[in-house]
Amino acid sequence: MTTVIATVTPSLPRRYLGVGMMGFLGFLLLWMAVSSATHVGWRVALLALGGVAIFGALSLWRATAVYLELTETELRDSAGTVLVRVDQIVGVQRGAFAMKPSNGFVLNLSASQPRGWAPGLWWRAGRRLGVGGVTSAQEGKAMAEIIAVLLARRREQTGTDGKI
Repeated sequence: MTTVIATVTPSLPRRYLGVGMMGFLGFLLLWMAVSSATHVGWRVALLALGGVAIFGALSLWRATAVYLELTETELRDSAGTVLVRVDQIVGVQRGAFAMKPSNGFVLNLSASQPRGWAPGLWWRAGRRLGVGGVTSAQEGKAMAEIIAVLLARRREQTGTDGKI
């Protein structure tokens, strides 16, 4: 078992707020569909959107039940799902103007990875992996800094910039 260097844990207040807002939106849309005297097409659309919002709230609740762990070799969730190996990371974007999740960062990867998404925690598309959402800003910043140090150490050891 490898040692965990850093963790990113969903913030409980943000988790409750996110799930509560999505659930309330779903309830509101369903209530509008049932109580209004609008055209049948609008009712169907409101019912569908309400169902999607409720499903989103449940997905957010389930996805944020775990936390992320960084080891010297991989970034994984607490359930054991490996998001990316450290040797596949070539860069970290964490600036104020970077296209990143709230309170998080984006990792640039050396090769395309399968798409994946845990609402409020992480997403992966192509050669990018975003971490953040309902997470703590301090933990996200610390993990991004540690990954940057690991990358710098790897560049020193290999004598390259780490990019392919």
